[in-house]
Amino acid sequence: MNNTALRAEKEITNTIIFRNEKHKDFYQTYMKKCRRQDVYHKALIYCLGISEDTRINIDRIYDLRTGYVKTECLQEGWQTSGSVRIVRMAFNLYCNG
Repeated sequence: MNNTALRAEKEITNTIIFRNEKHKDFYQTYMKKCRRQDVYHKALIYCLGISEDTRINIDRIYDLRTGYVKTECLQEGWQTSGSVRIVRMAFNLYCNG
């Protein structure tokens, strides 16, 4: 009997899976603009690229120059229930909880 856990362990890759081409383009464009290329920025930009709403409003969510998240964006009128969830997830990953 083969151990499937050992076999799965060998198949792990570090490939990023994007929702669509717009998500991938957003990620690649904004990662170049980030102050750092660490896992926190990667998580933030990846999450904010998931939704069209968050992609359009990136400047209202995060200040690329200073590196500060703009928590007040959670109260803005453009937010939907889905975009609020995405922004909260991105902020939690970026700020380490």
